[in-house]
Amino acid sequence: MEQFSVPMALTDFIPVILFGIAAVILQHDLYSRMPKYAFACLAAGSIDAFLAGFLKALWKLLYALGLCDFAVLNTMFLPVQSLGLLLTGLGLLLMLCAGRKSVTVLTAAPPFFKGTFVFVAMMVLGLGAICAALSVIAVRLKKKGMITVFVLCFFCYMSMGYLASREGNSALMNWIEQGVNTVGQLLLLTGVLVLHKAGMKEAV
Repeated sequence: MEQFSVPMALTDFIPVILFGIAAVILQHDLYSRMPKYAFACLAAGSIDAFLAGFLKALWKLLYALGLCDFAVLNTMFLPVQSLGLLLTGLGLLLMLCAGRKSVTVLTAAPPFFKGTFVFVAMMVLGLGAICAALSVIAVRLKKKGMITVFVLCFFCYMSMGYLASREGNSALMNWIEQGVNTVGQLLLLTGVLVLHKAGMKEAV
């Protein structure tokens, strides 16, 4: 049985808003610097991830208020967010690689996928690409200290995924998961704001 309170559900909107702000700043600063196909991935992916988080938080709020258990808002979260983060990371990598020789990467699909592994892999790849691309921009702007921020952000995301995959849905575990998520999104927003003030538009 899920254990959500209204304050807990409302708190879940905070990291969603933080991610949304960071996404808007990235889109604003990088729009004129990205090939259209790269910006399309960035915009579609970040909007996708934002909506996934928003709808998951909305599900918690509806549940906590006792209005209904709108299950689809919960079950769609992992695949929708994973795809969104993967597209966001792909867009940033395409921006950094624009104008260079294309490299064909061949990957052999395993014969069998079990459970949600594919979505978790997409999430890890997407988050890794986002943090790596932003770290490259930080180096170009001589803000190497931000690399630590983005690394910590990545580990917060990974910790949140681990906590979410554990059995049990106690109120304490939900609060811990939301706290880790909020810290991760705050780190992302902080790093993006620093890059924005340092002139991210001119660095790419």
